[in-house]
Amino acid sequence: MISALQHPHLVKLYGCCIEGNQLLLVYEYMENNCLARALFGPEEFRLKLNWPTRRKICIGIARGLAFLHEESRLKIVHRDIKATNVLLDKDLNAKISDFGLAKLDEEDNTHISTKIAGTYGYMAPEYAMRGYLTDKADVYSFGVVALEIVSGRSNTSYRPKEESFYLLDWALVLKEEGKLMELVDPRLGSEYKKDEVMTMINVALLCTNSASVLRPSMSMIVSILEGKSLVPEVGSDQSDLVDEMKRKTMKMYFKDTAEPGISESQSVSIDGPWTDTSSAADLYPISLESDYLVNRN
Repeated sequence: MISALQHPHLVKLYGCCIEGNQLLLVYEYMENNCLARALFGPEEFRLKLNWPTRRKICIGIARGLAFLHEESRLKIVHRDIKATNVLLDKDLNAKISDFGLAKLDEEDNTHISTKIAGTYGYMAPEYAMRGYLTDKADVYSFGVVALEIVSGRSNTSYRPKEESFYLLDWALVLKEEGKLMELVDPRLGSEYKKDEVMTMINVALLCTNSASVLRPSMSMIVSILEGKSLVPEVGSDQSDLVDEMKRKTMKMYFKDTAEPGISESQSVSIDGPWTDTSSAADLYPISLESDYLVNRN
């Protein structure tokens, strides 16, 4: 089924190899690894992604999801959209990978009731809490990834012995304060188009609305990001979810962390906790001790 899904923004599956207990999937080679490594991986592996490239990557992910949800003969919910599952080819085109948790979305069903699986921080609330799965769960995850692309930060910041902070919460605080441009990755400097950045941020907030019915379809998102449609008005109902104490702590944290990616680097290879073993590690984990990296020079 996966090999039958052919689209410019889905990684091609060429086949499989089975020998004893060795089970391998053979995918096309993606020269630039994954989006997570490029944005907030260890410093030596990060790529200088300018704004046009980031926008192209975001639109590519949206097109891939629109194909899975609406255009493919097989309607599929990916269930694990995140920066480590978006791979980049030699031209930095985005391709969605790792269909280990994907589910068929049969049209006669209003939703899929299933065991919860995925990555915390990217799962839609109605799915994480009730197991209520529709394609709008992928829309939510896409919104989180879009925020990561704009900010150059991982959604989840793991801090030893302290609570985790979520980039989405910080975005909601900045929206309420009218300071959304503070989300923009400082590494971009002033080399970006403010209207395009604001469009992507507003699309991300629309996609991560706590009410799934208010999230747009992926085809609508593609249209908005390409400038063919306007962003619908984004409600502010979620800002109240961030209490005042957490808000103050987040302000100190995000403003003190001047270099995006430093504190989040471990989330590239540790995206847990996981709730299912069918995809309990990233498809392309980063191992700094691998023979290839050690001998590549």
